[in-house]
Amino acid sequence: MKITKYVHSCLLVETPERVAIFDPGVMSEEAFDFDALSRLDDIFITHMHGDHMSPSFIKRLIDAFPAVRITTTDEATKLLAAEGIKATTALPAGVELFESPHEDVRPLFPQPEEIGIHYLDTLTDPGDSHSFHETKAILALPITAPWGSSIKALNLALELKPKHVLPIHDWHWSDAARAQTYDRFESVLGEQGITFHKLVTGQPVEIQA
Repeated sequence: MKITKYVHSCLLVETPERVAIFDPGVMSEEAFDFDALSRLDDIFITHMHGDHMSPSFIKRLIDAFPAVRITTTDEATKLLAAEGIKATTALPAGVELFESPHEDVRPLFPQPEEIGIHYLDTLTDPGDSHSFHETKAILALPITAPWGSSIKALNLALELKPKHVLPIHDWHWSDAARAQTYDRFESVLGEQGITFHKLVTGQPVEIQA
């Protein structure tokens, strides 16, 4: 499985049989390499906040791949419909949902409906949550946020014990803060046999899970 992060919570996930994008948000659109993408089967959106769901980003993807499936929450489906974008709550093959509620962001932001996604029995994306209790071998872990702490994220990874951890939701940090925290995560998780991947925007990693 080849995985490429773009800035924040946007992940491009590629296998020989299927290509998917998770959470194409506003913070990631400018960095995304549209020209390099030759196939796109699915777009998955965990919730409707702008850092996870940018209608302009999604429209550009649809323009390039008109048959792409978009799977999201009922709430986000309605918001996208108002933008002329067709999405669905129906799950394509190879996708399971799990309970992963968005952490409380009131009164800063509206509290959204959220889905946690298991993809191809290999990758777990919980959206904006540290309140979930299951993972596949590869965990996309939000590691900083107005609603959560890096310590809670780290302890959650130690508890759930995935084989691999991918850091997401860290646009908020400076490059120096990100590098320092990545080093600490790598060290602590590595002691428990968990591989922490220091993702760099636009640079894919290959993971055998």
